[in-house]
Amino acid sequence: MESLLVEDIVIVGAGIAGLATSLALHRLGVQSLVLEYSDTLRVTGFALTTWTNAWKALDALGVGAILRHQHVQLKENVTTSLIMGQQTSSLSFEGTGKHGDCEVRCVRRQLMLEAIANVLPSGTIRFLSKVVAIEESGFSKIKIVRLADGTSIKTKVLIGCDGINSVVAKWLGFKEASFTGRYVIRGYKKVMDNHGLEPKFMHYFGKGFRSGVMPCDDKTVYWFLTWTPTSEEKELANNPSKMKQLVLRKVEKMPSNIKTFIEKTDPKDILTSPLRYRHQWELMLGNISKGNVCVVGDAFHPMAPDLGQGGCCALEDGIILARYLAEAFSKKTCKHVVKEMGEEGKAKEQYKKIDASLRKYAKERRWRNIDISVTSYVLGFVLQGDLKMVAHFRDKVLPDFLAELLLKKSDFDCGKLNASS
Repeated sequence: MESLLVEDIVIVGAGIAGLATSLALHRLGVQSLVLEYSDTLRVTGFALTTWTNAWKALDALGVGAILRHQHVQLKENVTTSLIMGQQTSSLSFEGTGKHGDCEVRCVRRQLMLEAIANVLPSGTIRFLSKVVAIEESGFSKIKIVRLADGTSIKTKVLIGCDGINSVVAKWLGFKEASFTGRYVIRGYKKVMDNHGLEPKFMHYFGKGFRSGVMPCDDKTVYWFLTWTPTSEEKELANNPSKMKQLVLRKVEKMPSNIKTFIEKTDPKDILTSPLRYRHQWELMLGNISKGNVCVVGDAFHPMAPDLGQGGCCALEDGIILARYLAEAFSKKTCKHVVKEMGEEGKAKEQYKKIDASLRKYAKERRWRNIDISVTSYVLGFVLQGDLKMVAHFRDKVLPDFLAELLLKKSDFDCGKLNASS
């Protein structure tokens, strides 16, 4: 039997982007409903490098302290060439940028999602809610979201945080994300006792691949490898045991005390996926927002992981969107709506304010995300290029440049959330 719900704001997707946007709105006194197609919080990728800009956002959300307590702060980036067999650079993460002290941790995705979800009002997340259609209705262009279970939801605002295959992004006119040609293998190992690793981001470069190993906490180690697979390797991508063997062949010359964590990783804790991105001209010309609909996070800007900024930028998006959108729902704003207006007039007036707020968000986020996305894509090409000149640049010049770039792009503050009445 079909049921109809009515909401002010509907967010599609309970990943990092969706939960952060919902909590940011909640902090500003605006409620939202988050739709999640799975039956529980969805985790892909195990962990993410969480840079200074992300910590600014997490602090604005009020969950920074709990996540700091659960994760070790990384002190240094150390880069080693497995071709040359030597360390090529090191960079301290303990400096200070324009926006304060540098802060880098490898955060387990499950813990980040739980930290945000745990402070949302009960009932904010509706699980088993797969969106199958989006329709428009009436003078105020109310959106009707149709779910697979027959439920329909009328909403004044629709926010797509539904990832790389976003239904909302498709509705806005975005094409499917493009394939970079590269894949990533991710894994993690939890040990019974202390793993004994120093708090460092350990980068390794080899012929046509880049790998990284770093601790999340005293017992958990996260690792990854990106490379351009052959057609045969692509066919094995869904076989974790084969992917583990591939990684171990490539990182054969990695120090044994580091490589052991990959060797001991259970195949069920290994995930392989293609790396996708959105073309810069789509980001430049596409509809990040249209009327009362917009996109956030991977639905907006899927990007290669070479700057480690995908999740961090999603957190920034959520804070900035919530700040603008809260203006359209604030009591101060509503007082400016003429009392003599009928319901139709009030609805049209609020639609205009919502449209304006989403346009401001799109304008502010467009160039920041183009910058990060394009830089990540170009870096990926250079980091794994096999051309002789590219390889020389990668091994001799790039490590210091990359390390500095990682810090420069993360030296950003999305600002705080201050509720207005």
